[in-house]
Amino acid sequence: MASPAADDYLKTVYAHTEWQDAPITPSVLAGKLGIAPSSVTEMVKKLAAAGLVSHVPYGAVRLTDAGTARALAMVRRHRLVETWLVREFGYGWDEVHDEAEVLEHTISDRLLEGIDERLGRPRFDPHGDAIPDADGRVEREPFVLLADAPAGHSGRVLRVDDRDPDLLRALDALGLVVAVVVTVSAEGMILDGEPADLPEGAADVVWLSA
Repeated sequence: MASPAADDYLKTVYAHTEWQDAPITPSVLAGKLGIAPSSVTEMVKKLAAAGLVSHVPYGAVRLTDAGTARALAMVRRHRLVETWLVREFGYGWDEVHDEAEVLEHTISDRLLEGIDERLGRPRFDPHGDAIPDADGRVEREPFVLLADAPAGHSGRVLRVDDRDPDLLRALDALGLVVAVVVTVSAEGMILDGEPADLPEGAADVVWLSA
């Protein structure tokens, strides 16, 4: 079942549980993909028939081993392309998601390997998401969502969700980027030794080292 649409479904199912444990439902999947629920239901049936996901009516959608392997291959493509665009072409981290969504389906395996080699085989993309290696292995350390971190917790920014370009630009202007160390306070957050006012919604899209 080789199609860009199927790959996008598998990649979205994988990414949903990468930074939290709740499985994805068809309705949530429809919202993330911007597709009508009826269309999602039909595609999930096709993916299940192909042995790529498991699903019961009205229940969660879960990847099979085969689905996970294919999802990891697509995630690797997407995140390597994002890293390539930032490092080699000067894109901002708020500009690469949509470009990578297109390019990930068009570049050859040979070009992908060349990009990986040229970049020094990076382990993380510009947003802090792990880049699977060619064998599908992923490196990730313990993490906590900023919104769930208790006052007094200090940690490095491990990851920032990449789906809201405006929020990414606001966080970049604040200096809240991957690898920066922050401390959670009762009032919000300490950044570079000073209190920082978080943009609305920021606490729900930033993950810190645990």
